[in-house]
Amino acid sequence: MEIIPAIDIIDGKCVRLTQGDFGRKTIYNENPLEVACQFQEHGIKRLHLVDLDGAKMGKIINHKILETICTKTKLTVDFGGGLKTNDDIKLAFDSGAKMVTGGSVAVTNLTLFNQWLCEYGAQKIILGADVRNQKVAIHGWKDDSDLTISELIKSYEPSGIQKAICTDISKDGALQGPSFDLYQALIDEFPKLEFIASGGVTTIGDLIKLRNMGMSGAIIGKAIYEGTIPLKELSKFID
Repeated sequence: MEIIPAIDIIDGKCVRLTQGDFGRKTIYNENPLEVACQFQEHGIKRLHLVDLDGAKMGKIINHKILETICTKTKLTVDFGGGLKTNDDIKLAFDSGAKMVTGGSVAVTNLTLFNQWLCEYGAQKIILGADVRNQKVAIHGWKDDSDLTISELIKSYEPSGIQKAICTDISKDGALQGPSFDLYQALIDEFPKLEFIASGGVTTIGDLIKLRNMGMSGAIIGKAIYEGTIPLKELSKFID
């Protein structure tokens, strides 16, 4: 199972929100590159970088931070937030992202997201499915769509979707454990898909359980910043 720390960006700073609420923001570091370098020093190989300004504004805002991290570190970065157009995804890849995560666009523009899967390949395009009350949330988690996560995934099966980041918004930033039941149900329904857990990962025990379930990756945010999962403890999960 791949260990994937998260850096969320607002106003150029490394922050964490609680349950996607922009009013419940904690700033952990004003220099995201410094945080990324700390991850790399502890053997981390992959980073989930989220442009929360971009998610809110509907276009990429913090591409310079993406470019700096990709230039100054060897981390494999997957990038999300504000990807709405062909220009956005080109900017993300040109800035150094190795993969991109499409959330709102996958719900609101099936044609465009399918085009990206075809053009860039399913190993580079990750489906971002953020769930609240059984429905997929969009627009920086401000709105709920009419789709369930299962319906969203099924709509992209013909296009060969391979990777999905699934976030239970009610768990995100709460440090109360992941949504194991949700992940088990998804693994059972879509056994060939590579699922990445996001939201609520709090302890090393959570990581062990997710790995044993068959999750392909786990995104860790607040647990690292708050110290409930020390970076040095992650080495046992890293090849």
